[in-house]
Amino acid sequence: MQNIETYQKSFIAYLEDFAVDKEPKNLYEPVNYILKLGGKRLRPVLTLMTSEVFNGNANDAMNAALSVEVFHNFSLIHDDIMDDAPLRRGQETVHEKWDLNTGILSGDAMLILAYQLFENYEPATFQALAKLFSKTALEVCEGQQYDIDFETRHDVTIPEYLKMIEYKTAVLVGAAMKMGAIVAQASLEDQNAIYDFGRYLGIAFQLQDDYLDAFGNPETFGKQVGGDILENKKTYLYLKTLELGSPNDRSKLVEIMSNDMISNEEKITSVKTLFNDSGASHATQKAVKDYTRKAFELLKTLNISDDKKQVLKLFGEQLMNRRV
Repeated sequence: MQNIETYQKSFIAYLEDFAVDKEPKNLYEPVNYILKLGGKRLRPVLTLMTSEVFNGNANDAMNAALSVEVFHNFSLIHDDIMDDAPLRRGQETVHEKWDLNTGILSGDAMLILAYQLFENYEPATFQALAKLFSKTALEVCEGQQYDIDFETRHDVTIPEYLKMIEYKTAVLVGAAMKMGAIVAQASLEDQNAIYDFGRYLGIAFQLQDDYLDAFGNPETFGKQVGGDILENKKTYLYLKTLELGSPNDRSKLVEIMSNDMISNEEKITSVKTLFNDSGASHATQKAVKDYTRKAFELLKTLNISDDKKQVLKLFGEQLMNRRV
């Protein structure tokens, strides 16, 4: 087992060699651009780490890890278009740097490139990876549609929201880990358990992302702080404010979120105050811890050494306490 930084370095070196240098340049340059923008490389690292957790070789899992990263970045290009986001990881988004049509088409190409990477595996492994990938990709699309639907709905429940973030974010974390287990030829029982471990961590990750979107440091977060508020997203913070806040808090929140006449700065500041006063910000941090603990419970069922369980637990703790 290697440490996270070592996995990151070896993956980034592999990613550098993947640069697509062919025509038409306006299709492939945005692909290279988004892949080289940086980021935590969380999902591919999980694929590599999981492969070695189950006694596989991280190098054998590189193409699966790269597929996960290419797919994730494809989804970011299209998410940014839907959100009309100006920045991604502190830099111009693809559709801003090029144009809308290029963003759509380059994203489409990335989805196909992600599938092609599985062709490097033997048939049985290819089939297992492709089957998982197809299921996950469709769920991510479903999660994105739920997210869009929630923007105009006023009756979103917390269980519905948790299902949305499970599909939009968490299933890809689970799939990234299960892919590593598939490449390492782990038992089906262990494959499914590590998938659920990743899925719970993914929910914790997204809840933490919701929290940081409102309360993170813009210099380290890499995205516009308060973006979810400006987009009127029914985040966990928002829904918890409706659940825990006073009648006055609730009416104020609904009023502010639907008011297009106030400035962005005033809207963000006012809503964050309500998140804090209602106890929603504290409840969100607690939910991050609760889902992380659920993930840790699954570690007990894995047929791996205690040392390896500890590595996975340490990763989960770092994820729970992140600030970026």
